[in-house]
Amino acid sequence: MDTTKKKEKKKEVIRLERESVIPVLKSRLIMTLANLIENDSDRDEFLKLCKRVQYTIRAWYNIQFEDLMGLYALFDPVHGSQCLDQQKLNDDDIDELEQNFLTYLFQVMDKSNFKIASDEELEIANAGQYLLNLPITVDESKLDTKLLSKYFARNPCDEKLPEFADKYVIFRRGIGIDRTTDWFIMEKIDMIIARTWKWLMKRTGGDKFFGKKIYKRNKKPRKKRIPSEEEQDFYVERIRIQNMELTLPNVLSKITIQEPTFERIIVIYRRASEEDEKPDRGIYVKHLKNIPMADLEIVLPEKKNPSLTPMDWVQFIASAVVGLFAVVTSLDMPQADAWVLFAILSTVIGYCAKIYFTFQQNMAQYQNLITQSMYDKQLDSGRGTLLHLCDDVIQQEVKEVIISYFILMEQGKATLIDLDTRCEELIKERFAISCNFDVDDAVQKLEKLGIVSKDEIGRYFCIGLKRANEIIGSTTEELVLKARQAQSGVTNS
Repeated sequence: MDTTKKKEKKKEVIRLERESVIPVLKSRLIMTLANLIENDSDRDEFLKLCKRVQYTIRAWYNIQFEDLMGLYALFDPVHGSQCLDQQKLNDDDIDELEQNFLTYLFQVMDKSNFKIASDEELEIANAGQYLLNLPITVDESKLDTKLLSKYFARNPCDEKLPEFADKYVIFRRGIGIDRTTDWFIMEKIDMIIARTWKWLMKRTGGDKFFGKKIYKRNKKPRKKRIPSEEEQDFYVERIRIQNMELTLPNVLSKITIQEPTFERIIVIYRRASEEDEKPDRGIYVKHLKNIPMADLEIVLPEKKNPSLTPMDWVQFIASAVVGLFAVVTSLDMPQADAWVLFAILSTVIGYCAKIYFTFQQNMAQYQNLITQSMYDKQLDSGRGTLLHLCDDVIQQEVKEVIISYFILMEQGKATLIDLDTRCEELIKERFAISCNFDVDDAVQKLEKLGIVSKDEIGRYFCIGLKRANEIIGSTTEELVLKARQAQSGVTNS
């Protein structure tokens, strides 16, 4: 029992909030729910209703999405300047248009269940190491601060904005797990030398002179309590080389490290313009996937080239001084042991070499990660990202509406809280996924469609399937399909 507690204390876990996004394919969701309906005619009516809901919701957003894409054409970093020149607009008009664009964009991000990354999440990233082991900073002089500052001044957020929100915004959505299995030879050597150095500092009294911070490269992450079995869905363990037990099997075999990831990251920023240049109006929108939390720095815009930090130089000089101090102290002893002197000198020299070679290896790893983020992890940018977001909004809205209607149809009247709970239970039971269902938005859409009502005591109930299809009516897409089928029939005959 005590051993288990000791092992649990070494675990580093991160508490994760349940996402509102429903990560199930719409087609799979619809067919799974349809198969739960026993009556064939009801099943056909339900499938028809799903199509009409999708077509109607798409039509609702069509105008807003067209406005969004039209505005982005003016601020596209590639061709936006040419479009602005053709419009012959003054600076005030352009400022107003770019604020309108950001307003539309942030609304779409909210509907897609993206959230702005907080200072705390950046702190977690800086506190841990995964595959990126270099301190990455942003060259703030290359980023514009007026665009986003003006937007947030006009549109205050309910939640506290991160410190960097005037220069760039990082949106994140979805939580996943990334595991990497490898030998990690250099990382293990680095850990062994670091722990040896720490031990030597204590034995020689060097920690009293230089303080413990010399050999602690990273900020210590916050302590997290170990979750109970019932809470496992809300926590994930971070497994790092720096925390592994120094045993022979671990050192001589492959190991697996683990880090929670943000499944989707979208970064928005604008580059700064030189004073003597024409203002750069381009707005960058970059979309990446599966970014480990501890390596979140790789998505930062306008990164500085990494170099040895002041702490590295302090460690380098401190190791030489402590080593010299230890050697001189040993020589003053009546019987100086040559092997002790050799061990001390080897450790000091090895530690200095470790700083240099570790930096070189981390630089190579950094370049690989940047290349990977460009080719493997970057999904799209600019217009492609906006198109993806527009479609994603529709998919999420449709799934929320269909699930809510299905629950009311199958389980009868429900209050808003009961409906929320039932929808989450259905998703958990049928798809083994936990999510924070956005019931308010779903009910608003159902009421707007006219297929859900509320009784005198506040319970929601749905209209029958056949009547619901009649209320929505034939959509434009259905009429086009009927006309195409009729034309095809005439041609064949």
